[in-house]
Amino acid sequence: MSEGNLSSAQSRFIVHWGEMGDRWGINRTIAQIHALLYLSPRPLNAEEIVSTLQVARSNVSNSLRELQGWKIVRRVHVFGDRRDHFETDKDVWKLFRTILDERKTREIDPTISMLRDCLETVSREGDDEETQQRLEEMLRFFEITSSWYDAVGKLPLDSLMRFLKLGDRLPQALKGRSSKTETKT
Repeated sequence: MSEGNLSSAQSRFIVHWGEMGDRWGINRTIAQIHALLYLSPRPLNAEEIVSTLQVARSNVSNSLRELQGWKIVRRVHVFGDRRDHFETDKDVWKLFRTILDERKTREIDPTISMLRDCLETVSREGDDEETQQRLEEMLRFFEITSSWYDAVGKLPLDSLMRFLKLGDRLPQALKGRSSKTETKT
């Protein structure tokens, strides 16, 4: 793939993915490189990425390291070529699970740990009751959300797909289930 070889749909997707990355707090070039690798039918080397996206080689190198750190891009070797090549998963579900796992590890888990530490400090120092209550509520929220995410993450893909396809029928499905549970107790 090179800049001249990108179709208009490929160009639009890469540009849009960069814009979305920017909104998600991810460097635009990092997101564009990921989009390019996602669309590419074969692994690309850094020079091909530089040529296609018209960005600096150093920016590509740093971006590829970042993408590898997120575990969504991997280095591969191509027979007969000594350069490193890069690819990403083409399975959207696996890709987004990896991103969500990394976000949980980088953002949610440290927040839970910090909230627990804050509650220990509140208890030790005797801060006001309102502060303690707010921190406990926040911790409960993050623990429940984290637990839910872990449980959903263990679902096989076909079960997850059925769950997600429930869409706006989910509240009704849960309502029916909770009323059956209530009648058993």
